[in-house]
Amino acid sequence: MIHRHLKQVCAVLRERYLRDDVPCGIEQCTICPSSEQRPLSLGSIVPHSAYRYGHLIIPDTNVLLGQMDLVESPLFDAPLIILQTVLDEVRHRSIPLHNRLKNLLKADDKRVFVFYNEYCQGTAIHRNKDEIVNDLNDRSIRTAALWYKKHITSMLGPVRVQPNTFPQIVLLTDDAENRRRASSEGIEAVSVRKYIEGSKNGALLLDLLAVTGRDASDQTATATLSAIYPEHMSSAMLSAGIKSGQLHQGHFNANQYNYLEGSVKVAAFDTPVLIAGRQSMNRAMQGDIVAVELLPKSEWRIPGNAVVDQDAALRNDDADQSDNEGDEVLHADEEARIAKHLAEEGKTIRKEKSPTDPASLASTSETSTAVQAVFAIPTSTLLPRIRIRTRQAPQLIDQKILVTIDRWDTTSRYPEGHFVRALGKVGDKEAEQEALLVEYGVAYGAFGKAIQACLPPEGDDWVVPPKGDEVWKGREDLRELLICSIDPPGCQDIDDALHARPLENGNIEAGVHIADVSHFVHAETPMDSEAAARGTTVYLVDRRIDMLPSLLGTNLCSLRPHVERLAFSVIWELTPDAQIVKVRFTKSVIASKEAFTYEQAQLRKDDPKLNDSLTQSVRLLNSLAQKLREGRMRAGALNLASPEVKIHMDSAESSDPIDVKQKEQLETNSLVEEFMLLANISAAKKIQEVFPLTAVLRRHMPPPASNFDTLKDILKKRRGMVLDVRSSGALASSLDRCMDLTEESFNTLVRIMATRCMLSAEYFCSGSVPRDTFGHYGLASPIYTHFTSPIRRYADVLVHRQLAAAIDHSPLHASLHSKDYVERILNNVNRRHRMAQMASRASVEFYVGLALKGRGASAVNG
Repeated sequence: MIHRHLKQVCAVLRERYLRDDVPCGIEQCTICPSSEQRPLSLGSIVPHSAYRYGHLIIPDTNVLLGQMDLVESPLFDAPLIILQTVLDEVRHRSIPLHNRLKNLLKADDKRVFVFYNEYCQGTAIHRNKDEIVNDLNDRSIRTAALWYKKHITSMLGPVRVQPNTFPQIVLLTDDAENRRRASSEGIEAVSVRKYIEGSKNGALLLDLLAVTGRDASDQTATATLSAIYPEHMSSAMLSAGIKSGQLHQGHFNANQYNYLEGSVKVAAFDTPVLIAGRQSMNRAMQGDIVAVELLPKSEWRIPGNAVVDQDAALRNDDADQSDNEGDEVLHADEEARIAKHLAEEGKTIRKEKSPTDPASLASTSETSTAVQAVFAIPTSTLLPRIRIRTRQAPQLIDQKILVTIDRWDTTSRYPEGHFVRALGKVGDKEAEQEALLVEYGVAYGAFGKAIQACLPPEGDDWVVPPKGDEVWKGREDLRELLICSIDPPGCQDIDDALHARPLENGNIEAGVHIADVSHFVHAETPMDSEAAARGTTVYLVDRRIDMLPSLLGTNLCSLRPHVERLAFSVIWELTPDAQIVKVRFTKSVIASKEAFTYEQAQLRKDDPKLNDSLTQSVRLLNSLAQKLREGRMRAGALNLASPEVKIHMDSAESSDPIDVKQKEQLETNSLVEEFMLLANISAAKKIQEVFPLTAVLRRHMPPPASNFDTLKDILKKRRGMVLDVRSSGALASSLDRCMDLTEESFNTLVRIMATRCMLSAEYFCSGSVPRDTFGHYGLASPIYTHFTSPIRRYADVLVHRQLAAAIDHSPLHASLHSKDYVERILNNVNRRHRMAQMASRASVEFYVGLALKGRGASAVNG
C-alpha cells in the first residue's frame, strides 16, 4: 500500500495478488490442485424438476441476508457455493447472519464450499468507472458463476456431447435485473421462489420463504391501503434530532399488563418516558432501540392501572383482513401520549416461539394444503401477534412453533413473518425445553467433526503420561496431597478440588486445584472457537448443555477421584486466623482422594468418630472458611443469595416432577464458596498485575440509590423499617435488621427483593474501564475474576491462559494481548451468561409448574 500526500489529498494504491490454483471444491475435478475439502460432487444429484443432470447453487448476498432460515433447513439439501464476495458482504451488513453463515459452513449435514473468487485469476474483476458497489458485487457473482460453468465443461470434456446434459450452475437471486443480465451472459439464474417450487420438498420449503422473497403480487397487494403508522425517520434526520436534543434514544420496554403502553429509559430523565397507544409506539417491539420525541408537558400523565390483554382485545381480528381495521383501538390512548416513537435503529431479524391461534384459521382440515394467513401468538406478552402464511396451518394447531419476523409495514396492524419449524405440542416437556433453548439463544447442537478432531486421539483411554514427558514440564507433582472435591449430588463435570494441612511454623497450607482445561483447549482451534461462541454450560432441570465435548467436561478434565488429572493450583500459606501470608500459582498433577457431595462432606465433618487425615483436612478447610466469611462480612459483603429449589423426579427415564423442595444450605456449601472466592480474587490480582491492559476481570457496579426507592418506601410504610443504601456495608447491616420474628421467611423475601434492585455483574477488560470501577459491590472486593470453573465458563479459560503466562509457564497467545479482541469475546460471554441464567430459571419455573399441577391433580383424585 502506497500513500501519496498532496495537501489534503491522499491517494491509496492497493496490490492484489491473483492465483491460478484456487480450488473449486468439486470432488471429480482433475484440473484444480488437490484439496482436502471437496464437499461438492457432480455425481450426487439433488432431485429438481428443472435440473435432471444435477446442479450447484451460487446464492447472491440478498438471498443469504433474507432467506437464511430456508438455507439452514435440513429440507434444503442443494449443494452451495458461497463466494468470497458474498461472504464478505454478509459480514459487513449483518454480524448475526454472518455468524449463522459460518455455522452453516461447518455443518456436517450440508454440502457447502467457499470459493475465493476475488483471488482467483479467472474470476477477479476490477471496478469500472462510476460503478456502484452493489453493481460491482453483482457482476463479480455473475463472473464467478460463468467461470464455474466453463470449468465444469472443461472438466467433463468430451464425455458428454449434449450441452444440456451437463450439471448446471444456478445463480439464485431475487433481483430481477441481475437475473436479466445473467441470462444475457448465458448463466442460469432463477428466483428463490421459482427454484423452491421445482424442488423435491417444495411444498414445505415455501413456508420458510421470508416475506421479502414472495411474489411481487404479495408485495404490492398493500399498495392501495392507507397508512396506519407514520413512516420512520431517515438516519440523517435521526442523527440531527438526537444531537439537537429534540429526540431521545433508548430501548423500548413493552408493558406486559397493557399492550397499549410501553416505556423508554433515556439519559435525560431519571424515570422512563411513557409511550401510550399503538400509533405512538409506531411498530416498536420489546428491546428495539428507538428515538422518541416528547409531547408538551401539559399532555404528560402517569401510566394507567388498567390491565389490557392483547388476546382478549383482538380476539375477533381476521389474519387475512386485519389491515386498516379497528382504528378506535389504535387511537384509543392517543390523547395520553407522552412520546412519539419515531424510528428503529439496528434492528435485526428476530425469532419467536409461538402457538398458532386456531380462531384465525380459515380451514381446519388436516388435509388442506391451501395457503392460509394465521396469527402466531408469542409466548411472551411483551410481543404482538405475528401474521404468517402457511400451508401447514391445520397441523400447527396447539403446536409450539418457531417464527421469524420479517417486516412490519405502515399499512399493517401486525408484523409479518414466516414459519420456521415446529418444536412439538404445547405443554410437552421436550418441546417446552427446546423452546426455551431457542428463546434464549442456547446452542444445543452436537459438536461437529472439526471440534471432535481437536480431542485427544486416545479418547477415554487418555491418561497423564509418566514423569519426564513434555506434559510434566513446569508442573508440580501433588499426587500425594489429601485432595478432595465437594459438589452437588450427581456432579460429573468436577472443576475444583481442595486440600488443607498444618505447617510446622503453626500456619496452614490450603490449596484450590482447578481442572487444567487450557491444556486441552488451545487458542484459535475449532474447539476453542465453539467454546467462545457458547460462552458457558447451560444447566436445565432435566439436562445439561455443555460448553465443551463431554470427553473433556465429564472425563479428561473432570477431577474425578482416584485418577491422576492435570490441574492449575492456587496454594496459600494462611495464619490460623485465615490471613494470607503468601500465595503461589502452579500447574500441577493431582490425584483426588474422594469426591464428596455437600451432605457427605458435612456428615463426615460432624461425625466425632471419624478422625482420619482426610476428615481433619475437611474440618480445617471449614474452620478457615468460617473466618474468611467473617472477614468478608466485616468488609461489607452482601448475603443476597436467593433460596434455590430442588425438583424431585419420578425417575431418570420419565423426568416427571413429583415434588419441589428448597435446597438445604450446609456449612460445606459455604466452605467451597469461600475458597473459590479466595482463588478468584488471588488470580485477579495476579493477572491484573502482569497484564494491566487486557486482564479478564469481573465487576459488580454499585446500583443507583433510586433502584431501591420502591423497596425502601414499602418497608418504611408497612413495617417502619429503614433501608440504608449508602454503601454495600450499610445495606448489609440494614438488611440484617429487617427481621420479623413472627414471619420466618420475611427477611429472605426482603433479601430477594433487594437482589432485584441490583445491577448484574459483568466480565470486562481491565484496560477498558477506569481503575476505580473494578470493584465487586456484592463481594466487597476491590478486584475479582472467574478462575475456578473452566469446564463450564469460557471466561475462566481465558483467565487460565493469562495466569499461565503470568507465572511464565507458557507464552500468552497474541489474541489476549489485544484489548479489542478481549472486549469482543467478553461481550459475547456476558450475553451468553445472561441467557443461560434466564434459560435455567425458565426451566425451573416450568418444572415447578408441572409439579404443582401434578400435586393438585393428586389432591383432586384423592
